[in-house]
Amino acid sequence: MALKAMETCHMPIMNSRDAEKDGLLQVSKLMLLSARIAPKSGGVDDILTAIVSGSEKESLAKEMDKIAEQRNISGFKRDADNVRNSESVVLIGIRGIIKFGLDCGSCGYANCKEFERVKKKMGRDFIGPNCIFKILDLGIAFGSAAKTASLHNVDNRIMYRIGAAAKRMKMLSEASVIMGIPVSAKG
Repeated sequence: MALKAMETCHMPIMNSRDAEKDGLLQVSKLMLLSARIAPKSGGVDDILTAIVSGSEKESLAKEMDKIAEQRNISGFKRDADNVRNSESVVLIGIRGIIKFGLDCGSCGYANCKEFERVKKKMGRDFIGPNCIFKILDLGIAFGSAAKTASLHNVDNRIMYRIGAAAKRMKMLSEASVIMGIPVSAKG
């Protein structure tokens, strides 16, 4: 009787590829959560996040290929291949052109009032100048996200070149600076 019951019971089987893909997406979501709850200067959250996958991920890689060709920098091509070989890309950016208010001068201006008055403009890859405390917040958010990936044994690397392409594509449009983390699990 027990054998007959087992024969009629249909246990779903998830193959490893589907399970790993699902797990990587879950870890990517946890990475966004880690970036969100990371400590921020004065408790003010100007972090922006997104997960890029599927055809948008391929578009991001193609933009990186374009930059590699335009600038004759092979690192963009190498990192585009890393994007293609990942399941998803976690983007983290910052609204860095907003002052923190310490008048520290790290931005290159005498005080925050002077920093606020200066016209913010697009440089080669990002908008500047940026408040050093906002950039520190971005770094802490990235560290928290990378730590989360690492705790789950997920391959990851913080990549400047992903952010340069994402900014050109107007991903995280409010961000003055963006970087990306490709997320994968390779044997």
